[in-house]
Amino acid sequence: MPDEQPAPGRPLAIACAGETLWLLPEHALWWPAARVLWVADLHLGKAATYRALGQPVPAGTTRENLARLSALLNHYQPAQLVFLGDFLHAAQARTPSLLAELAHWRQSHAALECLLVRGNHDSRAGDPPSALSIRVVDEPWPMGPFAACHHPQTDAGRYVLAGHLHPALTLRGPGRDHMRLPCFSVDKHCAVLPAFGEFTGGWQVERQAGRTLYAVGGGAVWRVPPGR
Repeated sequence: MPDEQPAPGRPLAIACAGETLWLLPEHALWWPAARVLWVADLHLGKAATYRALGQPVPAGTTRENLARLSALLNHYQPAQLVFLGDFLHAAQARTPSLLAELAHWRQSHAALECLLVRGNHDSRAGDPPSALSIRVVDEPWPMGPFAACHHPQTDAGRYVLAGHLHPALTLRGPGRDHMRLPCFSVDKHCAVLPAFGEFTGGWQVERQAGRTLYAVGGGAVWRVPPGR
């Protein structure tokens, strides 16, 4: 019996640069008007890279990451998939098994237009194999009112969508209770997506004036009140 794909979580719509964007609990961003799906920081092959360095980390993360991505593609049916940097983790990630997994995934979505905005890890890992038909560009890459980037930055005339930071926040409860969750970080000029890849860690985002954080957990996205 084939594996059933999980039902999509509950997205949260926000207004941004005169458009409506959906923050997806699957750690992705959906632009329904243009049918564009953005994901950041897959870091495919990170576990393999660590194993090559002698670290006993589990295998199978590439297959899991690509399966989660396929579930999103099958549900939203985007016209374009944009990777906001750090597609491959390192040169050591280019193992025969990983490249075979990627080729199989691409064949399953052969008609989909894919674009990679180079990140810092892409500079070291190299561009994806040309057989994957993923167009590779440098940041910032204009997309209507948006600038697709890897590194958070400002861009005159466009709103920046970026990754790189793997943003996370800590929610605190009574006593010493606390919960650390990935999040979207949105301010006046730039939105930073949580890392899509498993096994990527996270960077604690500081709350500050003009920044709104949207926590991700339990199949949903919600706005975090300031100071919580």
